[in-house]
Amino acid sequence: MRVFEKKTVLEFSVLERREMVDSVVNHPSKKRQCELLSIRRSGLYYQPKQSPQREIEIMNLIDKIHIDHPYYGVRRLRVELRNGGLVAGRKLISRLLLKMNLRIHYPPKRTSIPNLEHKIYPYLLRNLLIDRANQVWQIDITYVRMKRGFMYLMGIIDVYSRYVLHWSVSNTMDKRWCCEVLKDAIAMYGAPEICNTDQGSQFTSPDFTGVLKDGCVKISMCGKGRAKDNAFIERLWRSVKQENIYLNVYETGTDLYAGLTQYFAFYNSRRPHQSLNNKTPEYIYKQAA
Repeated sequence: MRVFEKKTVLEFSVLERREMVDSVVNHPSKKRQCELLSIRRSGLYYQPKQSPQREIEIMNLIDKIHIDHPYYGVRRLRVELRNGGLVAGRKLISRLLLKMNLRIHYPPKRTSIPNLEHKIYPYLLRNLLIDRANQVWQIDITYVRMKRGFMYLMGIIDVYSRYVLHWSVSNTMDKRWCCEVLKDAIAMYGAPEICNTDQGSQFTSPDFTGVLKDGCVKISMCGKGRAKDNAFIERLWRSVKQENIYLNVYETGTDLYAGLTQYFAFYNSRRPHQSLNNKTPEYIYKQAA
């Protein structure tokens, strides 16, 4: 197997671990290598199903419109798409919004019926004074366009310092992936006092909330239709897309991972924030922590 910098296996992403598997005859079998790297062998051969090109074009344009106008509903998105030369019906737009994990920033006319198997926790951040690192984490998933197809980006941010604690990319929004990213963050930085997410099924699942309960973390969830409740990480996604995603054409997951690695290093350690008195998130986090 190739030589990598000194890290434990689980400190590498699944994509990186898949790239470590060699096909040389003299090396251990692929099955044995996958066991050592804690990955499934089937993942080496998995090719994500490509959505029809027209849907990809519609999703990419919806993503751009949503970043600038997060309050646009299906009807207004339909008009903007038509102005951009793409015709889509309301049902298709609604389905793609769900697929992209995008939420319109306005209170709905009526609340959705929650999944009875998943407990919804109250929002704990209203009027809360956030004055220290690791007091509150926010977690979210966003859609990332690629040259062909798309992927998902999950991030964990410390609200006090705006420091991006951990992130990962995947071609599915699998709850096991979400749990893995959360566990890695807790292992690196310790458990926060409060963790806030939206009401997505990945975050309301007993597996995900169980990880938080094991760490004695208070669970907070955004109100239905209240995207502003997760405002800090939503603002992060806006910066990531405008400053990196839209300026590059990533062809593969490896390219995307490398590009985001550079961007988040820049975001954390070199990009000043006005809300932090022009200090960087890394400086504020390390000073506070």
